[in-house]
Amino acid sequence: MADRKNLREFQARLSERLRQAASGSTQAARLGVRIGGRRLLIELSEAGEIVAANGAITPVPLTHDWFKGLVNLRGSLYGVSDLARFDGGDFTPGTKETRLVAFAPRLNLNGAILVDRMLGLQNVSAMAEDESTGASGQSWLGRGWVDEQGNHWTELSLERLAVDERFIAVSR
Repeated sequence: MADRKNLREFQARLSERLRQAASGSTQAARLGVRIGGRRLLIELSEAGEIVAANGAITPVPLTHDWFKGLVNLRGSLYGVSDLARFDGGDFTPGTKETRLVAFAPRLNLNGAILVDRMLGLQNVSAMAEDESTGASGQSWLGRGWVDEQGNHWTELSLERLAVDERFIAVSR
């Protein structure tokens, strides 16, 4: 019971920090995540709830291997996709750092993606644009960036992913 209370308090604090960051510099703040070894930046307005991927995903038969199944988030069912696998890479390992990032309600898709690790809020105004790490043919990937430490980042549009025909077609 105490673990649930601590988790809810953590989620509330994280949501508040995200809201404060978004209201302060909407254009510059992005949610940094690592998926399949790649650093990705998500618009704060496109990300919904962020929760630990604790193995409570129920598999769905006759779906692609990258569609992990369904999870109950606060009383609603969400389809969980392994974006690393969807993009042709390996499966996302289940570790204590693995998270689910749900699509924002405004995107009209009860979906979530598996994330290897959360990398915190990132300020793209402090980064340099990098043409070499941009989109690789996927409509849901955008511009590339390099931060002050030399790390390469790529924009991930959950809005474009939510309407990608291949992503929506989870059945085999």
